Amino acid sequence: MSETNDSSRTSPRSRGSSRTQAKVVIPDDQSMVSLLGSRDELLRVIEGAFRADIHVRGNEITVTGSPEESSTVVRLFEEMSELVRGGAQLTVDAVERSIAMLRMTSDRPAEVLSLDIISSRGRTIRPKTVNQKRYVDAIDKFTVVFGIGPAGTGKTYLAMAKAVKALQEKKVNRIILTRPAVEAGERLGFLPGTLYEKIDPYLRPLYDALHDMLDPESIPRLMAAGTIEVAPLAYMRGRTLNDAYIILDEAQNTSPEQMKMFLTRLGFNSKIVVTGDVTQVDLPNGTQSGLRVVQDILEGISDIHFSRLTSADVVRHKLVGDIVDAYGRYDETQRQSAPQQIKGMVKQRPRERT
Repeated sequence: MSETNDSSRTSPRSRGSSRTQAKVVIPDDQSMVSLLGSRDELLRVIEGAFRADIHVRGNEITVTGSPEESSTVVRLFEEMSELVRGGAQLTVDAVERSIAMLRMTSDRPAEVLSLDIISSRGRTIRPKTVNQKRYVDAIDKFTVVFGIGPAGTGKTYLAMAKAVKALQEKKVNRIILTRPAVEAGERLGFLPGTLYEKIDPYLRPLYDALHDMLDPESIPRLMAAGTIEVAPLAYMRGRTLNDAYIILDEAQNTSPEQMKMFLTRLGFNSKIVVTGDVTQVDLPNGTQSGLRVVQDILEGISDIHFSRLTSADVVRHKLVGDIVDAYGRYDETQRQSAPQQIKGMVKQRPRERT
């Protein structure tokens, strides 16, 4: 599909290094528009990401640049071609993520971006980054999985997609979704309405995700039958959950005692997925996060896995990843300056009374 030739010519895009010319031949039965995008939108993304000259003529793509750049561009077009051949619709986001994968990992974009979890109402849910795929693979392999990472990394959404698939394939008899009733700056007692009306807003994100994955008309029926249960974490106490797929969301807002209580609900033929962001703890001052503590307690135990996602796995607006990184830098600066502030306070001695 590709061939390579060496050349000693130089150009502004690759001056100062040897140049390699490589060709990629796209199969005749494959649309070049689906590969390059409408009005070459995807091609322009690739050209902007690499210091290489890319020329398209018919179904032949010629890449000229340094050996490393040329090789990566060729691999990118081959991966894109495989995705299109598999029925995927390429987007700017998919191409940008493919470029990042090829530069940073040995994983193949075609394998990551074509892993279908479930399809519902014409929409297919699949991982979009290498870490997301590893997270999904871990859910298949381990009984208890912790998905830890910043907002927008798909921790809960992918776990719920796997839960719905397990239910559809009759691997479990029910799905149980739960969250601690703690949120930023608000307490249940200050909200209007009955206890159910107070709790419902905290569980609303779980309902919303369910509506993306199931026929909305079937959800009330499944909930009435107990096949799907959405409830606050406190409702889990004293229960043993067999034949169930159990997801604990916003786990950073559990205490260590609550985390222990939840994990020990695990029954036979059940799976637990715990998700949370340890940088967004809304517990009262002085209360430890159960999600932070549990990593020290359970790390290394067989059949328990910790999947850690980063800002690079954010699948929301690009600014979300930048915001996460900015807060991370700020928090690190604060941690580094705190010891210096304490040290300065110790050095200041009170004046002696006369």
